[in-house]
Amino acid sequence: MTIEIELKFIATPQAAGKLAELLSTLPHQHQAARELTNIYFETDDNQLRRWDMGLRIRGVDQRYEMTLKAAGQTLGGLHQRPEYNVELSEPVLDIARLPAEIWPQGTDVAALQPRLQPLFTTHFQREIWLITTGNSEIEVAFDQGEVTAGDLSEPLCEIELELKRGERQDLLAFAQQLVALGGLRMGSLSKAARGYQLAQGNPPRQIQPFPLLKAGAKATVEQGMVAAMSAGLHHWQYHEEVWLRGNAAAQDAVREALDLLRQAFSLFGALVPRKASSALRQQLTTLEETLVNEEQDAATFCLSSLSVETQLALTHWLAESQWRQWIDAKGEAKLQGSYKRFSDIMLSRVNADLRETFITVKQPNEYQDKATRLARQLLTVHLLAGFYPSEAVVSWLDPWQQLLSAIHEKQTSGLAWLAMQALKQPPFWLTSGAGR
Repeated sequence: MTIEIELKFIATPQAAGKLAELLSTLPHQHQAARELTNIYFETDDNQLRRWDMGLRIRGVDQRYEMTLKAAGQTLGGLHQRPEYNVELSEPVLDIARLPAEIWPQGTDVAALQPRLQPLFTTHFQREIWLITTGNSEIEVAFDQGEVTAGDLSEPLCEIELELKRGERQDLLAFAQQLVALGGLRMGSLSKAARGYQLAQGNPPRQIQPFPLLKAGAKATVEQGMVAAMSAGLHHWQYHEEVWLRGNAAAQDAVREALDLLRQAFSLFGALVPRKASSALRQQLTTLEETLVNEEQDAATFCLSSLSVETQLALTHWLAESQWRQWIDAKGEAKLQGSYKRFSDIMLSRVNADLRETFITVKQPNEYQDKATRLARQLLTVHLLAGFYPSEAVVSWLDPWQQLLSAIHEKQTSGLAWLAMQALKQPPFWLTSGAGR
């Protein structure tokens, strides 16, 4: 088994044309383009997908390899997954040759084998450079071709960076040089994810509300912070893809993701010094202002250097725990405290802030001035409330959401009543000692 560490970028043809020029300035070995064919297998009920596994046979130059990628982590465009490879003499699936321990407990491998059938394929040309940078060797692969499922297909134009030897920070630092080419965006969707979408008939991707954050029952504050930032980045990249595929309404979801990330930095601001994230927060603010103040073309925004560099910088900040250089022993103790307790305290503070904000409002026009503050506090609740039953949280959020919708619709009557209904609600979280 190997742990594959990759960064994926979606490239425009113009960016791909500049790639060789950049790489020629670095120590490298070059491998000319070769044709690759991958056949991905799945059961009729998507069992592998439910296990977060991907299974393929790759063919190149009459050589074949079976690969299974197990559940891993994806952060921005940074993918880290266990990978198992078995050489084959012919393109015939034989999962009995994979290590038995990779399968979930109780899996009947012999019964699973006949259920696995080809689901989709990828055909592309791959050109490879092995470069040396810092203390590391990085494989740079440029793939151009298509993914196909039945009669449906989608073009592929990707640049993948894989850490072959050395340090992850070198991979991320080199990626910063790469994005300076322009015409790139971070790819959170793998080839397999796009293949599954095509195999399902390529239905339009829907706008998704931001879910309640589930950080884990025993999560530390630091783990909660990473989970919150990662969820915000995922929300951004998912809706960026939806927007680029023609759904203009997804622009608002991208703006919401930027707002969510800014709120997350504010939420943890008492624990992580502002100087640890000042550049990132400024980038997020500038991006959000661009979306609020101007009508944006999806490609112009999503391929802008500021958008891509901000995503990469946030990925780098999270993957390398860059805040730690600013943390003293007292701050470390706070970060290792219970995220559950931290959430209860902060939920009480959110509630107190909402009471202070709305209990004194007298005129309908005053509500408009409070809308942004309300929206941000409700996003904060989503980051904190995942320890509690969803029904209780949604019930508490609903009156506030009704008030926010009424404000956005510029209603002039009934706002005070809606605010009072929201303010009457008892807390769904534990309040003992909170805020003291």
